Amino acid sequence: MKNFAGSWEPGNDRNNRDYKLKNVILIGFMGSGKSSVGYRLSYALKRSLCDTDSLIERREGRKISRIFAEEGEQYFRDLETSTLKRMLEKREYRRCILSLGGGTPLREENRKLLKQLGTVYYLRVTPEMVWERLKGDTTRPLLQTEDPQRTIRELLEKRDPIYMDAADIVVECSGKEQDEIVEFIRKKTVEK
Repeated sequence: MKNFAGSWEPGNDRNNRDYKLKNVILIGFMGSGKSSVGYRLSYALKRSLCDTDSLIERREGRKISRIFAEEGEQYFRDLETSTLKRMLEKREYRRCILSLGGGTPLREENRKLLKQLGTVYYLRVTPEMVWERLKGDTTRPLLQTEDPQRTIRELLEKRDPIYMDAADIVVECSGKEQDEIVEFIRKKTVEK
């Protein structure tokens, strides 16, 4: 497990961008539970939940699947980056629970932005868990393939090292109930 190194302390210059914004950032593969864990965590910590996919959909006025279909993945990834930059600049994105799209940490630029935004928790899952949760889900553009199980395995194998690199703390989700995951993150956040 990676250790968290550094945080914002009361009394520091709030205009200094070098401090951590004390956000709890959830990253992981699609179906890892970022949104549902984020929702429960926001209740447990009494913090706002900000889901980057929802913010993008609202700003664009259309669903992610439609953005992918009409504009392509590159356009969507650019939207993710601009959303993170906006979060760094706006006060309402401090002390929040941030739930990110599964591809957001893929860009090195985004990983650097995440480190500025807060503590990054990687919700690590197995391909089998993802398949069990997402089979039959037609809203995931990257899974609209002939063999979605194979796609999950290949994407997860490629992304896992990137998620590990981006994470301050890795949360192994296999065999754990969501309440256990929420409590683990809550305790880590309160300890800081």
